[in-house]
Amino acid sequence: MATHIKNIAQNHLGNVAIIMDGNGRWAKKNALKISKGHEKGVSVVKEIVEESINQKVKSLTLYAFSTENWGRPTQEINAIKNLIVNAINDQVPELVEQNVQLKFFGNFELFGKKIINKIEYAESSTKSKNPSLKLNIALGYGGQQDIISIVKSVSKGVLDGEIDINKISDKTIKDFSCVPEPSIDLLIRTGGDKRVSNFLLYQIAYSEICFLDNFWPDFTRLEYKNCINQYKTVSRRFGKRV
Repeated sequence: MATHIKNIAQNHLGNVAIIMDGNGRWAKKNALKISKGHEKGVSVVKEIVEESINQKVKSLTLYAFSTENWGRPTQEINAIKNLIVNAINDQVPELVEQNVQLKFFGNFELFGKKIINKIEYAESSTKSKNPSLKLNIALGYGGQQDIISIVKSVSKGVLDGEIDINKISDKTIKDFSCVPEPSIDLLIRTGGDKRVSNFLLYQIAYSEICFLDNFWPDFTRLEYKNCINQYKTVSRRFGKRV
């Protein structure tokens, strides 16, 4: 974990984000179709959602499909589309029972009307005033693209006289972002790569980052709890002297 460790009071863990990497490589390692890796990855999500509730995490934000993922083979993209529909059908009743509020963000219009309708159904079905967990799914999302969209929206507001350029602040940026959570406490990436891959670039400015070698389908509750426990031992100074 990219941190400096101190013996301090435990940090409150509010918002966790995960780059769920390695589905395809896991499938190849096990001589399976790529789609089987994505299917196994969905089952892991269920486990991590349950553990997030147990750990009293406020929100869990998952990188499901990036803007760059559109460059993947058509067959894989179609399999992912089907998986999204099936996952919503299968898991929404359980999420309702768990009082988990589901929110999708990103440019998911390219996925088509069928998936858009499913997303609307999932979000309306799981709406809650006091959810046990906010589950945010990044779909067709890219951090750079979000920042470009923010710049355009704020610039238009300034030109139209609706925004005072001298009052643009951190809150302004967060208000115009499509990302549900303003900041992320802990970012976890599976799959062995040590990069953030255009995910939540503004929101992870002061996140603690945990890189893991295991592919996402092999990610366990124990590994998740270990990441959380490591986070709780970190001195979060935010550039200040403490």
